[in-house]
Amino acid sequence: MAPASQDTARPTEAELTVADELGAQLVRFMRAMTRAKSQVAKRGPDGIERAAYAILFTLVHDGPQRTSRLAESLHSDISTISRQSSSLVQHGLVERTADPEDGRACLLAPTDEGLRVFEENRRLRGHWLAKLLADWPEEDRHTLTRLIDRLNAAIENFDPQQFSTTEGDNA
Repeated sequence: MAPASQDTARPTEAELTVADELGAQLVRFMRAMTRAKSQVAKRGPDGIERAAYAILFTLVHDGPQRTSRLAESLHSDISTISRQSSSLVQHGLVERTADPEDGRACLLAPTDEGLRVFEENRRLRGHWLAKLLADWPEEDRHTLTRLIDRLNAAIENFDPQQFSTTEGDNA
């Protein structure tokens, strides 16, 4: 039997009810994360936009990249990525190097200081999450991690062309 995400049958009312509840919880989660990020950003002394850290994260995890590839990866426009990466360069967290495949283009890569800042942010995030989940049983923490990984994989592998929201689908 194919997984529900790839099944072409219409979802049942029970599945739609659970999906609606999950959707509401995800909206609540995103609001809580936005609030938490803004509170952390207010305390940050470096003056770097929080959104710029997404660039640093991507460069650390995926390696040096052109601005155009970063924009595609982060679902942003090139001008936004260019502005944010310029801020990271000015702060010494990212450097521009010649693209070995095309000397006319440049690659963005984290500097040693960028790696240090990334690791410090990772450490702080880990402490914050550990504190949030301190009263959860260990098994629940592992289950949450496994389920979020599974949800992320489903979202990353989702093919929107196989999704239809036409009126006929709801009949």
